[in-house]
Amino acid sequence: MENYFQKLSSIEVDAHIEKKGDFSYLSWPYAVQQLRLADPTATWEVKRFDNLPYLKTEAGFFVEVAVTVQGITLSQIHPVLDADNRPIASPTCFEINTSIQRGLVKAIALHGLGLCVYAGEDLPQSGMPSASTSPTPSPSLVQLPETRPASSSQIRFIKRLVQETGDDLQKLLDFFSVDTLEELTSRAASRAIKSLQKNRRAA
Repeated sequence: MENYFQKLSSIEVDAHIEKKGDFSYLSWPYAVQQLRLADPTATWEVKRFDNLPYLKTEAGFFVEVAVTVQGITLSQIHPVLDADNRPIASPTCFEINTSIQRGLVKAIALHGLGLCVYAGEDLPQSGMPSASTSPTPSPSLVQLPETRPASSSQIRFIKRLVQETGDDLQKLLDFFSVDTLEELTSRAASRAIKSLQKNRRAA
């Protein structure tokens, strides 16, 4: 039997990562598209609680989405949070829907697609250093070794972002202690993309 998890986890998603505040998200339309292309029989379901698409508790509001791929169902419980990932005491229907879409993407990630996006999401984020900052990588990230080389799509995306933002390519290379972009690991390339995207939005 084909390992569908391996197939889904090998799909490059970096070019479709969106940044909101200090957090990164995978575009839900893209996640659904790639899931259905990989498995046209894949389905998903928003769980109901007393016929409502959310659960109200003393700790806050929660939603749950279950995704079935190749007959295997995995579900993700997701709290209803604001843009800073803080619980919303009285969420609107829009905020509940947003959490459902985030839960859908994470449930899809449990099957492999975009799972790397959430690696270390409970750790502090570390961006590109300013001119006065030491180029030493965050210790918390050093503890997560990544040996897989950056993909060609990651390299192309970084080059495009550097052109769009006007960032100093050499500064980026020095930060990651490499001579060329091709020497970046996949993890380092993802960090570079997130930082360049942030600079593009701030421009």
